[in-house]
Amino acid sequence: MGQCGITSSKTVLVFLNLIFWFVIILLLVFVTEVVVVVLGYVYRAKVENEVDRSIQKVYKTYNGTSPDAASRAIDYVQRQLHCCGIHNYSDWENTDWFKETKNQSVPLSCCRETASNCNGSLAHPSDLYAEGCEALVVKKLQEIMMHVIWAALAFAAIQLLGMLCACIVLCRRSRDPAYELLITGGTYA
Repeated sequence: MGQCGITSSKTVLVFLNLIFWFVIILLLVFVTEVVVVVLGYVYRAKVENEVDRSIQKVYKTYNGTSPDAASRAIDYVQRQLHCCGIHNYSDWENTDWFKETKNQSVPLSCCRETASNCNGSLAHPSDLYAEGCEALVVKKLQEIMMHVIWAALAFAAIQLLGMLCACIVLCRRSRDPAYELLITGGTYA
């Protein structure tokens, strides 16, 4: 159809061909987005398992020094999410860092903001965040995934509307000869 339009100077055929390929490309992108949304929704439950495995590994490698990326990440998460440990602050008792320091304390990032003289001591658990970080991290990741899913659905709806409009224009142009190119006196009008 497009080749015939080019060789016979029928711009309508060229235009129809372009709309046809536009609809096909939009349809492929739309199907891909729907597949991504479905997979994201199906696998969002697996996030918890992956976070659990990863967080266990990171807590085992915690050494409390600033240059260590894993230690900085744990401290950052604990400060930002107001949590301590994986399930609660007692999880720190099972880490190599806790056993090596032998001071019966958790990292200072576990201290509540309202506790002014907190040193991370397990003797004062009221100064520490009681909730563990794993549940909060999973909740935050699932919130982010839901935002991505809704954004993808909104984008897909807009694309569907675009495909519908392109199909309407395609159908109208094929039935209405009024869209022919006007040539008067050898020049384009």
